[in-house]
Amino acid sequence: MKQNRNIFLIAAVLTAVLGLFPALAAAQSGASAWVRTDQTQVRLVAATSGTGTAGSVRLGLHFRLEPGWKVYWRSPGDAGFPPKPEWAGSRNLASAEFRWPAPERFELFGLDTFGYSDEVVLPITARLERSGAPLALKLGLDYLVCEKICIPYQASLALDLPGGAATPTEHAHLIDRFVSRVPGDGSGSGLTLERAAWRGGGSPIIEITARSLAAFEKPDVIVETPPDVDASFGRPVMTLSDQGRTARLRIPIRVEDATKARSLGGLPVTLTLVDGERSMERTVTLDTGLPTPTVQPTGFFAALLVALLGGLILNLMPCVLPVLSLKLLSFVGQGGAAAAGVRRTFLATAAGIVASFACLAAVVIAAKAAGATVGWGVQFQQPLFLIAMALLVSLFAANLWGWFEIRLPQAVGEVAASGGPLHQDSARGAFFTGVLATLLATPCSAPFVGTAVGFALAQGPLPILAIFVVMGIGLALPYLVIAAFPGAAVWLPRPGRWMIHLRILLGIALMGTALWLLSIVAAQIGQSGAFVLAALIVALLAVLWLQRQATGGRRTGGRVALAAIVVLALLVPGRFKVVPMSDATVVASDAWRVFDQTAIETLVREGRVVFVDVTADWCITCQVNKAAVLARGDDATRLADGSVVPMRADWTRPNEEISRYLASFGRYGIPFNVVYGPAAADGIALPEILTREAVLNAFDKARAPMTSDAHPARPARGGS
Repeated sequence: MKQNRNIFLIAAVLTAVLGLFPALAAAQSGASAWVRTDQTQVRLVAATSGTGTAGSVRLGLHFRLEPGWKVYWRSPGDAGFPPKPEWAGSRNLASAEFRWPAPERFELFGLDTFGYSDEVVLPITARLERSGAPLALKLGLDYLVCEKICIPYQASLALDLPGGAATPTEHAHLIDRFVSRVPGDGSGSGLTLERAAWRGGGSPIIEITARSLAAFEKPDVIVETPPDVDASFGRPVMTLSDQGRTARLRIPIRVEDATKARSLGGLPVTLTLVDGERSMERTVTLDTGLPTPTVQPTGFFAALLVALLGGLILNLMPCVLPVLSLKLLSFVGQGGAAAAGVRRTFLATAAGIVASFACLAAVVIAAKAAGATVGWGVQFQQPLFLIAMALLVSLFAANLWGWFEIRLPQAVGEVAASGGPLHQDSARGAFFTGVLATLLATPCSAPFVGTAVGFALAQGPLPILAIFVVMGIGLALPYLVIAAFPGAAVWLPRPGRWMIHLRILLGIALMGTALWLLSIVAAQIGQSGAFVLAALIVALLAVLWLQRQATGGRRTGGRVALAAIVVLALLVPGRFKVVPMSDATVVASDAWRVFDQTAIETLVREGRVVFVDVTADWCITCQVNKAAVLARGDDATRLADGSVVPMRADWTRPNEEISRYLASFGRYGIPFNVVYGPAAADGIALPEILTREAVLNAFDKARAPMTSDAHPARPARGGS
């Protein structure tokens, strides 16, 4: 029995000694034991094996993460929280200061967050209460790791460092490696911050201008504000110039109420600039030198009035010309009709317009909530939308020509009843005409539309809905007037054989609209794809013509052929490579430069006047501005002779940089034109409808007085 007790005693001693080995090993190596989870490993490491004679010790909080998982930076972004240390129970520790290596930006579900993946060491400077005395560290750590889900963890770490010689440990180099990634003032990485400016208004932004000795690769800026400022910041929109050594970054400020962002003017903010392995950090007071849009509604009711005027004026814009055939036929078709019928059909058309604007508002609200780019007429940047509209307009043309009298598929709501969708005896047809008029009337901005939309997009869902609905009422106002005074339509000639010729002419006008839509598609997917679509539309029209008198099985076969043609047309964008937005597609001639925001600042410093034209192939008003003003007279002369540097920003396809540029002026639609110069470094925004006088006056206003021996240099041809 005594021998058994001795055996148990020896076993207990051995167990205790073996249990001390990890702690002894950790003390010798200058590291605590790892605390492990399924996603992470974390420990404390020290750069020295003892406290030495200095008053501080260099430590590191060492994380290793499984692939796809991240831990957060000191400012986590839109969600998350950084590691939270608690040093209770530590001995001889006066304070512990964390330093933060430059983080990565992560984006998930429209949220931007900042943190670290794979491996990171957070350097710590531990200051001692008594120099040379042993240091006993106990760290209670709360931290959050995220992938597609987030998991909070707690860890308890302990590390003892004896007094005595402070010889380097094997972890010293690891800590130093991450210390080198802590942003400094930029001198060691060749980075300088030249300007940090803020601009409020409907779409507040922060604009950063930075320079680098070596070309930038992919710069990013993280903004940290005082704790009492309720704002978050989107991904910067970057433009490079000077062979990539100058970067201008425009950072959108996301706030529910745009007026809250006004508190940023004159306040200190911390800016962290990261470009690959290089980084810098500065706390600056934001300049307020960026332009604030001068035309802004002073309140919600003023915005509603602006929206009503904008919708009304939209009736007069060239963008509405493609639907004039629909409007004209709706008026003519009411000649001699009873007042009640006139009122009913015109109210139905107005209802279609207002309902369409309400649907547009719902789409904008959803897109804004998802963090997507929103704007007026951006549906014309989508090939599928353009193809669907071209097919629909072609069907309407064939219907006007009398090539089919069948009911369209149920998805169209049987609006073809009683002579087709354009026959205004049908209230459903009148409603659908209003829907189509809205869709085809929104590719371009109009006076007051940009202001109303800009105000709306800075608000919450209900103001957006209200402003869009009121804008729809403005567009529908002529129909509402006819509904109120139906006698105006009764005075028109009664329908007769003469309408057959009118329907043929209006059908040709609608086919012109289809060709216009295909020309926009050609700019997006290439001419080959557009030719295929044109052939499919011709085939669709041929099938409709051939089956005019078809019955039974032939009619069924015709319907199958029509459905197949529609499906094939919608598949075309996926079969053709998207045309890149190269210089050749952006500029109209060798006199125009490709849009470059940063180059504008350089040109203005040189004393040049710069004219920026934001345009798109689908913007009819833009084309009218070019033909009537920019390509004629003194305006064209100045744009061609070098006295003004012309830049063109092509928004035919989605372009985030151009979207942000428009938003920086509180605009969300085109046409949009700005003149810059020495006397107008922040730009003079021109009205949507250009006049020669407005453009020339802006040129003169932007140009600084020149000495007699000063001569403007000619701009470089063919791009920046």
